[in-house]
Amino acid sequence: MSEIDLAVAISDGNVLQTPDLIVYDTFDKMNLSESIMRGIYAYGFERPSDIQTKAIVPIKEGRDVLAQARSGTGKTATFCIGSLSRVNPEIKKPQVLVLVHVRELALQIKTVATSLSEYMGISCYCATGGTPLRDDLKAIEKGAQFIVGTPGRIYDLMNRKALSRDHIKVLVLDEADQMLEDRFKEQIMCILQMGFPKDCQIALFSATMPEAVVDVAKNLLQNPVRILVPPEQVTLEGITQYYVPLEREEWKYDVLCDLYKQLTINQALIYVNKRQKAEMLYEKMTAEGFPLSFIHGEMDPEERSRRMREFRQGTVRIMISTDLLARGIDIQQISLVINYELPIQRENYIHRIGRSGRFGRKGFAINLVSKDEENVLREIETHYSTKILVLPNDLATLAP
Repeated sequence: MSEIDLAVAISDGNVLQTPDLIVYDTFDKMNLSESIMRGIYAYGFERPSDIQTKAIVPIKEGRDVLAQARSGTGKTATFCIGSLSRVNPEIKKPQVLVLVHVRELALQIKTVATSLSEYMGISCYCATGGTPLRDDLKAIEKGAQFIVGTPGRIYDLMNRKALSRDHIKVLVLDEADQMLEDRFKEQIMCILQMGFPKDCQIALFSATMPEAVVDVAKNLLQNPVRILVPPEQVTLEGITQYYVPLEREEWKYDVLCDLYKQLTINQALIYVNKRQKAEMLYEKMTAEGFPLSFIHGEMDPEERSRRMREFRQGTVRIMISTDLLARGIDIQQISLVINYELPIQRENYIHRIGRSGRFGRKGFAINLVSKDEENVLREIETHYSTKILVLPNDLATLAP
């Protein structure tokens, strides 16, 4: 039995957590500073979400944390509030470092941190690739205290000795399963090997925690507070899942166009696996008069930011995307996610459909499934103990 299996289940039976963890059901009970409390209420929070009741105080108290929370449950605000509580406004040096895998998520986190720290008198900054390095150097020189960035740019700044680690108290890895696997793991390890103060805490946050990530976390974290959901209990309440069975892959396009014409939605995301497929869909659909946009990781950062801004503002209602936007991006009006292709990595299914139904709102996910993908769909159902229904003929029943 693993260390995680030895954790004790709390009363709702959904989360495996550290046995002595205290749950704080109001922000007032967390003993937060007056300036942070003002930021919390100004941001619009009234009561803490489930993950916030469990993880804010351990971070505030300097504990290492391994936390799993479903998409759209207030994960970003959790580590922002907790880590901001450890910032000394008088010290004009980096004190919190948040690492994420894409620029869009970094910008979003910086926005949240800036809002929550509005009354603290501190500086938050976002450092990512594709932007002038001189801007980063200037912001750090001026005293940025909360820094969020992507691994490549952060490593570059550290390697140049421009970003000092001497005063960093909190290191956060958001979307930890992504950050500790694939191409990011080497960069993360290089950053960690540069050395941090002995009292620097590490917090890992993600919506999924594969076993490989838990193994790495055991080597990184010291006596961490564990807040974990077993795979069979990782669900997305409020999101109804459907699939359309298709004999052939090429039939998907016509079905997608039919869905577009028949459904009344606020905003929607259409997911594909490759840049080429995103561009192909965009070109075909715009040629037929469908107003939409697309985004992928190889796009120029400024162009990506422009398209994301249009999507957030509602100027664009439909966005075609690769898994660039599968994780952490919070756009509240998204009510529908369409998987034109099922994800290559099983864990990304949860991340993708979590873009709809944010913070308790209702949402729908529709999967277009060719005969070759049926086994993948069944594996997803089995792994997450979920039921994905055949899409009904009467689409009017899907109206929110």
